[in-house]
Amino acid sequence: MAEVDNPLWRGTTPLLLASKSTARRALLEAARLPFEILGVDIDERAVEAETPEDGPDGVARRLAREKALAGSRLRPEALVIGADQTLALGNESFHKPVDRDAAKAQLARLAGRTHALHSAIALARNGEVVFDTVEAAHLTMRPMTAMSLDAYLDAAGDAVLGSVGGYQLEGLGIHLFERIEGAHSVILGLPLLPLLGFLRRANVLL
Repeated sequence: MAEVDNPLWRGTTPLLLASKSTARRALLEAARLPFEILGVDIDERAVEAETPEDGPDGVARRLAREKALAGSRLRPEALVIGADQTLALGNESFHKPVDRDAAKAQLARLAGRTHALHSAIALARNGEVVFDTVEAAHLTMRPMTAMSLDAYLDAAGDAVLGSVGGYQLEGLGIHLFERIEGAHSVILGLPLLPLLGFLRRANVLL
């Protein structure tokens, strides 16, 4: 990524974002933080299975840490951001739907109820995690009929397969909800305020 014009930035090298998420990238761009994308691959389901007693927030934290560490192994000198998000309805966890039928079943399960999004961020340098945290948002979906679900799925298309909830609040997904409680960046999967706070403490941001 080209250098950004941000008089608050005091770092000498860009951050590295170990994520392909367009929403996370957009959040960093809006904050005018210099960063580059670093592709990493981890077996998310294997990481999740390692500690089955972890709740959804713990799973999100572990995944974010593993992504940051994977990036740090590739670029040890850089400050690498890892992030992940889990969705939970009570004690029931959800994953990205594999097809339209799975998305419809998942949305029908969430309709008329309040679920939680747990968004975690971790930063690593020289193979060590130097900061991590998890924040939650709570979203109440409106009651949905089979007809309204089908209309949404028809309009949203394959985008429903790209997120854990089967929706993107920055797009058509907003029509599914009647109440949202939580920071916008947490909902999009990158707790931005804790990240900015860490960067200020690290003296790379005013």
